[in-house]
Amino acid sequence: MALGDLMASRFSQSSAAVSNHLDECSSHDNGDFGAHRRDSETLSSSYGNVGTSATTSMAYLPQTVVLSELRHDAFESCMPSGPSDSGLVSRWRPKDRMKTGCVALVLCLNIGVDPPDVIKISPCARMECWIDPFSLSTKALETIGKTLTMQYERWQPRQARYKIQLDPTVEEVKKLCNSCRKYAKSERVLFHYNGHGVPKPTANGEIWLFNKSYTQYIPLPISDLDSWLKTPSIYVFDCSAAGMIVNSFIELQECNASSSTTSSRDCILLAACEAHETLPQSSEFPADVFTSCLTTPIKMALRWFCMRSLLRDSLDYALIDKIPGDQTKRRTLLGELNWIFTAVTDTIAWNVLPHGLFQRLFRQDLLVASLFRNFLLAERIMRSANCSPVSYPLLPPTHQHHMWDAWDMAAEICLSQLPLLVRDPNAEYQPIPFFTEQLTAFEVWLDHGSEHKKPPEQLPIVLQVLLSQCHRFRALVLLGRFLDMGPWAVDLALSVGIFPYVLKLLQTTNPELRQILVFIWTKILALDKSCQVDLVKDGGHTYFIRFLDSMEAYPEQRAMAAFVLAVIVDGHRRGQEACLEAGLVHVCLRHLQGSALNDAQTEPLFLQWLCLCLGKLWEDFMEAQIIAFQADAPSICMPLLSEPQPEVRASAVFALGTLLDVGFDSCRDGGVDEECDDDEKFKAEISVLKSLLYVVSDGSPLVRAEVAVALARFAFGHNKYLKSIAAAYWKPQSSSLSSFPSFAHVKATAANPSQYIGPLLRVGTDTPAVSRDIRVSTSSPLSASGIMHGSPLSDESSQHSYSGNLHDSHSTSNGVISNNHSRHRAPLDNALYSQCVLAMCTLAKDPSPRIANLGRRVLSIIGIEQVVAKPIKSSRPGEPNFVGLARSSSWFDMSGGHLPLTFRTPPVSPPRTTGFLTGMRRVCSLEFRPHVPSSPDSGLADPLLGAVGSSERSFLPQSTIYNWSCGRFSKPLLNVPDDIEEILARREEREKFALYHISECQHTSVRKLSNQPSWDTKFDTATKTALLHPFSPLVIAADENERIRVWNYEEANLLNSFDNHDFPDKGISKLCLVNELDDSLLLAASCDGNIRIWKDYTRTGKEKLVTAFSSIQGHRPGVRSVNAVVDWQQQSGYLYASGEISSIMVWDLEKEQHVNSISSSSDCSISALSASQVHGGQFAAGFVDGSVRLFDIRTPEMLVRTMRPHAPKVERVVEINFQPGLDQGKIVSACQAGDIQFLDIRNEKGAYVSIDAHRGSLTALAVHRHAPVIASGSAKHLIKVLSLEGEPLGSIRYYPTFMAQKIGSVSCLTFHPYRVLLAAGFADGCVSIYADGNSQAR
Repeated sequence: MALGDLMASRFSQSSAAVSNHLDECSSHDNGDFGAHRRDSETLSSSYGNVGTSATTSMAYLPQTVVLSELRHDAFESCMPSGPSDSGLVSRWRPKDRMKTGCVALVLCLNIGVDPPDVIKISPCARMECWIDPFSLSTKALETIGKTLTMQYERWQPRQARYKIQLDPTVEEVKKLCNSCRKYAKSERVLFHYNGHGVPKPTANGEIWLFNKSYTQYIPLPISDLDSWLKTPSIYVFDCSAAGMIVNSFIELQECNASSSTTSSRDCILLAACEAHETLPQSSEFPADVFTSCLTTPIKMALRWFCMRSLLRDSLDYALIDKIPGDQTKRRTLLGELNWIFTAVTDTIAWNVLPHGLFQRLFRQDLLVASLFRNFLLAERIMRSANCSPVSYPLLPPTHQHHMWDAWDMAAEICLSQLPLLVRDPNAEYQPIPFFTEQLTAFEVWLDHGSEHKKPPEQLPIVLQVLLSQCHRFRALVLLGRFLDMGPWAVDLALSVGIFPYVLKLLQTTNPELRQILVFIWTKILALDKSCQVDLVKDGGHTYFIRFLDSMEAYPEQRAMAAFVLAVIVDGHRRGQEACLEAGLVHVCLRHLQGSALNDAQTEPLFLQWLCLCLGKLWEDFMEAQIIAFQADAPSICMPLLSEPQPEVRASAVFALGTLLDVGFDSCRDGGVDEECDDDEKFKAEISVLKSLLYVVSDGSPLVRAEVAVALARFAFGHNKYLKSIAAAYWKPQSSSLSSFPSFAHVKATAANPSQYIGPLLRVGTDTPAVSRDIRVSTSSPLSASGIMHGSPLSDESSQHSYSGNLHDSHSTSNGVISNNHSRHRAPLDNALYSQCVLAMCTLAKDPSPRIANLGRRVLSIIGIEQVVAKPIKSSRPGEPNFVGLARSSSWFDMSGGHLPLTFRTPPVSPPRTTGFLTGMRRVCSLEFRPHVPSSPDSGLADPLLGAVGSSERSFLPQSTIYNWSCGRFSKPLLNVPDDIEEILARREEREKFALYHISECQHTSVRKLSNQPSWDTKFDTATKTALLHPFSPLVIAADENERIRVWNYEEANLLNSFDNHDFPDKGISKLCLVNELDDSLLLAASCDGNIRIWKDYTRTGKEKLVTAFSSIQGHRPGVRSVNAVVDWQQQSGYLYASGEISSIMVWDLEKEQHVNSISSSSDCSISALSASQVHGGQFAAGFVDGSVRLFDIRTPEMLVRTMRPHAPKVERVVEINFQPGLDQGKIVSACQAGDIQFLDIRNEKGAYVSIDAHRGSLTALAVHRHAPVIASGSAKHLIKVLSLEGEPLGSIRYYPTFMAQKIGSVSCLTFHPYRVLLAAGFADGCVSIYADGNSQAR
């Protein structure tokens, strides 16, 4: 459970950091909040008496933080990539695994005869292969040859053929080489040459052999040897001046490379010494010390260590040959020594060698890797004898690496207990603490290391430790911690060779390792998708399916198992088939079903990955889709569309969308068609489609993007019928209004949308009752998104108008090739097709640019295409310009601010303009013309629908939720983010600032507001709204073209300027700061109800769109614009929106979900909306008839009080706001007639103070959040500043900086939240800031 504990620890640390901070903030609270609220009436009546206790203070400082998840980082600006299977991640895989197939051993010893160029000392080194040739009476040479063969076989048993030549001639060596190459074929050949009985190699690169009679030494050029052995090959030269051969070989290689275009030969050389050196002759070494290091490293290393340690006098060297155990068994002393030696040499090589060279020499060929590990030992030992072994490719020096000290310590511990073990075979040896100590060192590095520091040198040792059961658990936990540090760590671990080890561990049944292995595989597959092939080949997928189905693990860990399985089946048909056979569909559906039945909150990440895993499993895989439909998968996934987490909803849409058949599944065959009944398939598709229509107006772009992708699949499969439906709506229509179906009222709070979507969209329209069911709702989101009453889309007869061409058997329609190679589809219900067209149009006008682009791509599939057109400009006020519109239809009201669309269909008579364009304002045209396939502007529809075969896939919009979700697992999961302390420190600093200034505002009486602006600037067009940043000297303002500008008013410079979107209409109605105490976001609410939230809005050209959605869905009959009013409440995380609709929409920005529609309880529209910034869930609304209503969503009836403070006047409420303080019953309301009412809902009379501030011309009102001051502005060039008792504190009439020119008509007013600063925007484009007299004096 260690990994689970680690993960639980991570989550607890993260939450503890925040909760501790909150505890500190409220640690001085001496009473409950309710008691304080009860006392707030008396406190709020006199600002001098308001306390600054922690409870009071914290009521003003909301703790809710929204829109700060991973999904908000860069949804619009970048496309997620997901796990890769090529490029950088593939470097860790050895390019081509290789083995040594044949070993040629050539011994030129000529025992008894010394070569002429060698003068031997006495006593002299005599042993060859640990045999003294003079101690044997006969066959000494043969015995040495057999022993050498056995020593080599120990490193590669039963995998290579060994051939030996003793004191051979040139012809014998040639024959040997040719036969070895013939046997090895393309495998490597090892050529070992011992030249202790012949002269040194020549400067020309020749080694010496014998003639037949052994009377002469015969030279053999290295070039001949190379031509016989060819490539790949490895040479070992154990003779004096062996470096001569290496030098000559390098020259030969360079010569061949310059004269030939062939690739360089794969040849490796190991030589005993430099060209000018002679082999050691000291009797303490064997004569073949180089060969002994390469073939018997443990024996050689221990003997050499003994000679240099304190044990040299007390230890009998003969005991070294009696070390108990087997070299291949790690639980024996000899096996453990060999294991430690391997770990030490691997670690030295990995830390010293370049990455590519390490892979080639230590991971490509087992025998080569063993020889090079032992070569590092040879370098260490022979350098002590003034001899320097040489290799090609050249290795950097390693003989002084500090890891040799760890080896010496292990050797000393071994040798110190060796005498006892030899005397008493039953004695147990004490394990060497080498691996325990190295794991501790690795753990220390994990505590302090990072990507920017030197990599942990113990990583190869961790790999070796995985072989041991006693150390495996700890090693896996530490390895998991390392992999969690990022993709760079995963790449390092894979490069060192971790992959085959963790793959093999999937065969273990130890339950203790399951969580850790799942975590490690999660990290590996988050980087490298190509491992899916290895997992399926070894049956590893069953391991993860069993883990997914177990109930013992944490939900987060089971989510990781689902992620691993999703990667296994992602685009991998063999993986899909294997997981389908193993029952993955039923396992996932069972757990999804269990989550719906279980009252406890299921981990969202687990639900998310169950859906993604299912979607990837049955994506374009007909067999899996059939099983899914048989298991009723759509009805199991549908309840997830109401989940509070956008990631879960988007994943559920992805799973449902991939069940839709696009019509060109390559795996479909006759057998499958017989199994799957078409009628059943269509019924299932209907249920899927209805569920998708339920979330087409979801608050999260993540969800809507998946809906668009799913509708694209549906549009492709049903292209012909959707085109016919759309074409039918284009015909001239009667004057009747609308029978077009709507899904606006599908929004409800039930968990399963299918429960109430079903009756709404019943199949068939043959009864009047059904026709009534599908009449358009005036509050439809489709109506709000631009479908005009009286438009061709709302033709009463349109339900049946396409019947003439719906069953057209021709494969082309208007030049667009239909999907004629898919199975014949029976058309679905006409109303359902109509719903789909409307949903596509809604997406094409989405406030998110990415979603709008996806929506337009979906429309292009059914023949509707985007053309470049500008909004229609009126030739004179009040009269639309009809020039060029004789052949246009106003199907879409594009005043919502989006690109127009062209609908291409078979030619019909153009619709009449009379009755459709009357009174139209800023309406973009939707051009209509016959479509010729060869025209240069054929657009997206032609290549998409005209393509055949597998290339069609590339034209469909691709889902992003899977790749985006994968990104979570490539980021650290176990550690608290590094910047959490910085975030908390910044918030604490801002809280202190806010509390100080709140107290100052409450205790300082505002005497007068200066009529001299401290700063001003000017827009090109009228200012619509403005905002003062609470913690920086910034003013943010927007004009009627939705151009947002950010100024620093202390330095008087423009920081940033950007367009809220490209096709504005009536401007921005509200600017708010979201998360103002943290990393604040800018919320811009357009008058059409579209919400866009920006981050980095102060950085020039760096602003990013965090999220966007339409907050108003549908509007009243006969109303052409929404006139949205919006307010944001940080305490609750709710956004309230209304306008020309009969309800108030409540959006939860944390969930990015519409959570409630509150009836406005009035036949009039709402003209002003204000949310309490102290009491979460409470807001007030002002209506066009002058009435005021207070709502509280925490109460069952929602509506708290209705008042008519402006009666008998029936004028629009311009602005409404809560008075400062904790009192939840005091409100300020101002109507267009000019009167300002101070209201107390507990007072039956309503208003307790009434002021007639601006007679018939009031346009703006602002109430300070904490100071007892309000400001009102009028169209008659005047701003008045008043106290809460109605006393005038000042007025503003002129622009002093503009030569005493009168101020313009006031369009907006706003106070600084924590200081007495007033920002005013005017109809002539000016923006000014005014300070109170105290501030100016200071």
